[in-house]
Amino acid sequence: MTTGHAQDAEQPETGITPGDKGAFRDVLSKDHARRGKPPVHLVDMTPDERIARAKDLGLPKFRVKQLANHYFGRLETESEAFTDLPAATRGDIVEAFFPPLIDEVTHQVADQGTTVKTLWRLFDGSHIESVLMRYPNRTTLCISSQVGCGMGCPFCATGKLGLTRNMSTGEILEQVRVAARMMRDGEVAGGPGRLSNIVFMGMGEPMGNYRSVLSAVRQISAMPPEGFGISARNITVSTVGVVPGIRKLAAEGIPVRLAVSLHAPSDALRDELVPMNKRFNTTQVLDAAHDYFLSSKRRVSIEYALMRGINDQAEHARLLAKRLNHYGDDWAHVNPIPLNPIEGSRWTASKPEDEQQFLDILHRAGITATLRDTRGSDIDGACGQLAAKTKEAFAA
Repeated sequence: MTTGHAQDAEQPETGITPGDKGAFRDVLSKDHARRGKPPVHLVDMTPDERIARAKDLGLPKFRVKQLANHYFGRLETESEAFTDLPAATRGDIVEAFFPPLIDEVTHQVADQGTTVKTLWRLFDGSHIESVLMRYPNRTTLCISSQVGCGMGCPFCATGKLGLTRNMSTGEILEQVRVAARMMRDGEVAGGPGRLSNIVFMGMGEPMGNYRSVLSAVRQISAMPPEGFGISARNITVSTVGVVPGIRKLAAEGIPVRLAVSLHAPSDALRDELVPMNKRFNTTQVLDAAHDYFLSSKRRVSIEYALMRGINDQAEHARLLAKRLNHYGDDWAHVNPIPLNPIEGSRWTASKPEDEQQFLDILHRAGITATLRDTRGSDIDGACGQLAAKTKEAFAA
């Protein structure tokens, strides 16, 4: 059974760097110093820890598998659903294995109800967001892995928050469970369906919370009762270019897709747009990404937010194509993303003709590229817009 931290006990919490060298430091929020640890959930436990906790409740070992099946197979955590367990202990069981980790504050819908952005309150009063997007042939959930983000990219609403803390595996997986149940129960426009794709593109830098993210990936992709049964090939892990994390992920042998938020083809420009570039430059990032392609046989997604007059001109497209073609094989798929506006930002979206020119140049150079769909932009649910605003902020 590959659950909890059994496979990850030796993994450091962060995948950013061994030691603390380099020109980059996490941008921390004012709440960073008082962060705490979430309650321990079933999915945070190793198999032995689950058995030990069950024993403490006077439950035999086989009950653990029943609990896992309720969670992963039936998407249940409510005691009244546990009819196959002793009635007298159901409340204690829920308290011991399924403490409440995320609580919906509000949700917004867009795109005729097929995009749902949910604001969650965590155990310590922190807030995160997830976005569920239903398409004709798939349903994708964009999930958060940190409270805030420490990468400090100036055009990203989440980056402006700073990092409060890492999320637990349980907090990450609860976003998945609730969305999967919403789809199963027909709570999203279009009727009952199945959650098919997971992207770690919400709040936070996934490689900065490597241990919990990896544990979540294993449990998302394992079959019930060990996981949700969503294929690893339908999971995307995004990073701003944390090279040690990319290389660790490649060594795991899990066929998830890697997405690299590049946003600039040169170090001079990327230093301004992505502060992490001062620690791991474009050559190091692209080398690691290409090595990931070689080891996984999965094409890497190159994410590129187009900003008017900043990185969207012909010379930028030509240099990007040259940098990618340097490796000599069809290893990357570029996703130019129309910049989604954030309040008070000087960064603006590219002109449509510049977006088209950028795509045309990449295509002529033999680079596969698709302009990203900006689902949820009108509810601040698109790429770079997640800021976990509370109800009070919405009303202001």
